[in-house]
Amino acid sequence: MSEGVAAGPDAPRKSNPFASGQGAARGREVYCADALPWMRDRGPLTNAGAVTSLPDVSEVGLSLSDWKIWFTEAVQLVVRAVPDRSASLFFQTDIKHEGQWIDKGALVMRAAEEVGARVLFHKIVCRHPPGTLTFGRPGYSHFIAVSRAFHCPQVLPFPDVIVDPGRLTWVRAMGIRAAAHAVRFARDQVGATTIFDPFCGVGTVLAVANALGLSAIGVEKSRKRCVQSRLLGVNEAEL
Repeated sequence: MSEGVAAGPDAPRKSNPFASGQGAARGREVYCADALPWMRDRGPLTNAGAVTSLPDVSEVGLSLSDWKIWFTEAVQLVVRAVPDRSASLFFQTDIKHEGQWIDKGALVMRAAEEVGARVLFHKIVCRHPPGTLTFGRPGYSHFIAVSRAFHCPQVLPFPDVIVDPGRLTWVRAMGIRAAAHAVRFARDQVGATTIFDPFCGVGTVLAVANALGLSAIGVEKSRKRCVQSRLLGVNEAEL
């Protein structure tokens, strides 16, 4: 998976994150790179499903209008990064920006539909217990799956509202349990053998994928988080 990537600190490194008892049979590759150019250059990943969360406007240093353009292209590149009959799953939390509510779930669905994908499901993950008053970011995240060719079954083995997202590996991470729902869907429903997270942060999705018996590929711009994402492990009990 490493053709075209120079050796040195930015080259992919197979991590050994299995101190928590996970088997080391499945690999993990983390690329320290800007995700959008990486996806443009790389093209579709064989037998992969995508599970990711795209950065907020505050994290990318763009104006709101430029960020929306960036966000749209990012979603579309993620959709194109996996086979047509696979799926891309997004965890996104709405934000308030200068008094305006930004619905990132709607942005994901609109961008995906523009490249021929359809929504497979739209579920909610609680970030705080239901009924909690929150300030700034809402107390829930959108959990959305899209695909260009896969037909979703009528019944899925997880609820429409996921009350317990599991442990957060950092303040903006998706919960481990919520990530496990997404990885199991990619594995059991669309047959993915590799999980791709182009905005992998500290590596929650990658660690969950390995714990569930899948290979994982991540891209992360921050060198510090690249190191963390190569090392993170999760316990089976957390899934």
